Amino acid sequence: MTPIGVFGLGEAGSLIASDLVRAGVSVRAYDPADVPTPDGVIRYDTPAQVVEGVTFVIALTAAADAISALDQALDHMPVNAIYADFSTAPSSLKIELANKAASRRIAFVDVALLAVVPGNGLRTQALAAGSGADRFVNALAAMGMPIESLGVKAGEAATRKLLRSVFMKGLAGVMIEALEAAERADLSEWLWDNVSSEIAMADESLLYRLVSGTQPHAKRRLHEMEASAQLLRDLGVDPVMTEGTVKNLRRVMEQGLPAIPASRSLETKEMES
Repeated sequence: MTPIGVFGLGEAGSLIASDLVRAGVSVRAYDPADVPTPDGVIRYDTPAQVVEGVTFVIALTAAADAISALDQALDHMPVNAIYADFSTAPSSLKIELANKAASRRIAFVDVALLAVVPGNGLRTQALAAGSGADRFVNALAAMGMPIESLGVKAGEAATRKLLRSVFMKGLAGVMIEALEAAERADLSEWLWDNVSSEIAMADESLLYRLVSGTQPHAKRRLHEMEASAQLLRDLGVDPVMTEGTVKNLRRVMEQGLPAIPASRSLETKEMES
């Protein structure tokens, strides 16, 4: 295999680059920041030196740097090479990147990482979409990366990642707000033990009950969350996430619930049990 180019040697980039080296790949890298160079990685002073003659370029940059990183590569990459953007960006930006790449006959891949890279490295679960997705998946899967192709439409991977982030990062935000209030009420250990026990026992049926029960019990839950918001204010905590739940409950009362994909099977299971 020809060398792989890597843009970005931050935490994620350095770990993935190191694993590529261990997989027997020659890795060229560029990062303008003063960060360490992983063992075995050949670091260059310019992006052009990294991408000349390579088959794949893997960009592990911030979303704010995604366009400039691609622009630095386009004039020097071989035709039909693959540029894989790993940034956490909206699908609209991924589509813009894909169009830029296509104008220079470069295949593009929108890559979404679905787990943290520390502890996983190249074995981080991922999704890929775009004109070069199948080729990229075949190559990276052979090196041990659990990555799935979603087809040729850039943005499909980013959309899935960000939809998941609404829940995962929102869950963290709610817990942080609750812990801040619990600390002021001297109930941190109780809250942590109570919530962690609920999560340990959670399954799909719990998620279904929480969501499906919102509409019929919205008025009661609204009053409960308004009281929760007041409690936080009394404790000196700005109820940002809790007020969001209050607004969401009012919206459910006005507009109803979105469709729950697994509701029929769960209702059947509950009726049979």
